[in-house]
Amino acid sequence: MGHHLVACGARKVQSMLMRKLISSGLAAALTVIVAGSGAPPAANAADQSASSASAAALVAEVRHSFTMHGQPIPPEIFRDFGDGDLADSGAIWVTIDAAAAIGSNLYFDPIKQDGSYVSQSKPTPNGGYTERTAYSFEGTTQNGLIVLTTSYYGGGSGIFYSLHIVDVTAARGYDIEGKVYQRINLTNVRSVILGDRWEGELKISGNAIKIVTTRNGPADESARPPVTIIAQRP
Repeated sequence: MGHHLVACGARKVQSMLMRKLISSGLAAALTVIVAGSGAPPAANAADQSASSASAAALVAEVRHSFTMHGQPIPPEIFRDFGDGDLADSGAIWVTIDAAAAIGSNLYFDPIKQDGSYVSQSKPTPNGGYTERTAYSFEGTTQNGLIVLTTSYYGGGSGIFYSLHIVDVTAARGYDIEGKVYQRINLTNVRSVILGDRWEGELKISGNAIKIVTTRNGPADESARPPVTIIAQRP
């Protein structure tokens, strides 16, 4: 009988302790919830909304004029998109953060406006250059893809022209300190080789790009029949 009463008493004590622990746990959880429901999350939401609006504005600017904050995007990104790599059959670098490219040490060469082309060259002491990359912004297709004509000179006798179809998207990433920052990614969706010292024009209608060639190359000044390709995401 005595053992039974002791056991019952022990169970009651255990039950009371469990209720206190559960009660204190719920109280702690409620404290965390209440503490976390103050102004900071609302402020973070406002910051994220402002950042998203800013990113959308930059994407719209790139599609409209291929600039960011009024500054031209460095032409040398197209060298890295494959124009300067004649040894490989396809591009290796396919996406570049345009926001990081502008003003970077990687693309520090002077940028100039040459007629309808924006060019970037690696200068020499005598005023010449050893490499030159340029692009002409042709416009944007109905589905939001960007169309450009590019040229690349690598020091030889050729000046190689290409058509590039580029997509632009906003994305977020972490910097080297672990902080979130905004990226504006340019992805090379498609490249079409136009030829050495090509001459002609591109015409955009909806999502169709018509390539009109008036001069085939240095050894062939005849025109080629027009070619139409459709700009689309894979």
